[in-house]
Amino acid sequence: MFRHLHQQLAVTILLATLGCLPARCQSSGDFTFPRLAEAPGPYRFKAFCDSPCAEWTSSRSPADSQNTQSQSSEGAFKKALRRFGKDQKEIYSAPFEQSNLKWDALFLASTGVLIATDRTASRALPGTHVDINRNISNVGLYGTSAAAGVLWLSGLATHNDHARETGVLSAEALANALPVYVALQLIAGRERPMEGSGNGRFWRNNALNSSFPSGHALFTWSMASVIAREYPRPWVKWLAYGTATVVSVTRVTGREHFPSDVVVGSVVGYFIGRHAFHVHCKVDLSEGCHVRRFRATDH
Repeated sequence: MFRHLHQQLAVTILLATLGCLPARCQSSGDFTFPRLAEAPGPYRFKAFCDSPCAEWTSSRSPADSQNTQSQSSEGAFKKALRRFGKDQKEIYSAPFEQSNLKWDALFLASTGVLIATDRTASRALPGTHVDINRNISNVGLYGTSAAAGVLWLSGLATHNDHARETGVLSAEALANALPVYVALQLIAGRERPMEGSGNGRFWRNNALNSSFPSGHALFTWSMASVIAREYPRPWVKWLAYGTATVVSVTRVTGREHFPSDVVVGSVVGYFIGRHAFHVHCKVDLSEGCHVRRFRATDH
């Protein structure tokens, strides 16, 4: 049963993400700041306050308000679709950038070595406490998802843009990881350690229940990467990345995946979360004052 839950969770988050980006409320006043080192593209900086915009406090008829809300929701949905499509394009094109080719070669070589040793490593593991390890990996994945959801809800309730953004970007990272997961699962079709001969043969189980890559590792690392960057305190990083590491390890010790499955899932998930943060992060908490930065291409 738990084997399919992470797939249902990812689909749910994908659908929710497409509609969870409301229109932004901006106040006037432009400021010039140095360009951030890790954030690509030109940026504009605008101050904002937590209070509602003045133009929305003016008197409006119920019909006008309803029409405005409907148009705003439709516009936000279309914008989310465009943003999702752009993210997918950038994720799939990133490995082909010239600056990344050397890292691609290293990643492929390392994956090849792991695949060659998967069978030996998997059979060397003890066959005890398998169910406990699987339950631990499930708790890690759903716990990380719950943390992101709590941050989003608390951000809405308290008008905390930082917490709200963390939840939204975690959902976006998860949504962007889903198509990658589906594509690799269908292409690889790898048997799990306890399927068939136990050798992890490829192109045998071309379905969304195959071994390569690990969905638990992919989804947990994508969200953990966002949370750790939004709150770069040491204890948050240790908690986020520590949880993701435990999920990856227990997917192997639980005999659900081979080492190469979780390594590939972890690395891909980490970089998808990193991409979501550096491309879409808009809240910067510095010197006790909120400053929101906008990419010029977002408007």
